[in-house]
Amino acid sequence: MSVSFTDIERAAQRLAGLAVRTPLIESDVLNDLLGLRVLIKPETLQRVGAFKFRGAYNRLSQIPPKAKAAGVVAFSSGNHAQGVALAARMLGMPALIVMPSDAPKIKVDATLGYGAEIAFYNRMTDDRIAMAAAFAEQRGAIIVPAFDDDDIIAGQGTVGLEMVQQAADLNLKLDMVISPVGGGGLLAGTALAVKARSPGTLMVGVEPVTFNDTKISLEAGVRQAISPSARSLCDALESPAPGALTFPIVQQTVTEIAVVSDAEVAAAMRYAFSTLKLVVEPGGVVGLAALLAGKVASLTPRQVVGVVLSGGNVDPDLFAQVLRGDY
Repeated sequence: MSVSFTDIERAAQRLAGLAVRTPLIESDVLNDLLGLRVLIKPETLQRVGAFKFRGAYNRLSQIPPKAKAAGVVAFSSGNHAQGVALAARMLGMPALIVMPSDAPKIKVDATLGYGAEIAFYNRMTDDRIAMAAAFAEQRGAIIVPAFDDDDIIAGQGTVGLEMVQQAADLNLKLDMVISPVGGGGLLAGTALAVKARSPGTLMVGVEPVTFNDTKISLEAGVRQAISPSARSLCDALESPAPGALTFPIVQQTVTEIAVVSDAEVAAAMRYAFSTLKLVVEPGGVVGLAALLAGKVASLTPRQVVGVVLSGGNVDPDLFAQVLRGDY
């Protein structure tokens, strides 16, 4: 594999004192409901409101000083955009983000607020990768992928590293860790870290039923792509295919991919808000959704289960609709 546990440990050193070491929290109500001990990792409390800061800073902090002036270019629907924008500002370099024109306003505003430029594209007609490449060539900038990059994967892997350490501090061993999966950076990095420290822990990814590219790719043994016309409530997980770097890691480390519907995601967002007192965006709550909906086939009673809530950047209007039960 292209990313090692040592890479994740080095990423943790770079992020020390900069990334938030988000806690592991639990709810007796949730534990009683599920018959499990659920340890929640709320990356909603991370800088930029999502885990993406970890990978972005790990990648950008290694750019040589002579290349900083030209800056970076990224393409993202929102959370990676914010992570790159903030990391670039902290490191004193310009950033241009190629974002879909229908990206949530809260993510667009935050990206601009961190000082990045934005170039919008149409999901149906434009090629975001080609646009980013053209901008990078014009500027002499470095492209920072959202997930298919060794340093990005290593940075996201610090989530899993912390989870195992924090569980051990509670004198607990994680039987299972559940993570959202879009392109696979978070799941791959987390799985590498968890398996290195706790080989017997099962890794489970969760994705939207309309973007089940990782599930069908694992079943086929090769990467498969979803139609670009597909849509999901989980905008952060609308990656059409697993990454070339992330997929082999997922193949070797992940036991199961569960899928959830928009209705199940919305129900989990309401549960997180009303019971856990957490605001979680659709893509960030899919792990909890899979638990609440009974979608994790490899789960057994009384297990200790870690769940990553990967982000909290939900558009206020959408969140209000979800809370009203309109989804």
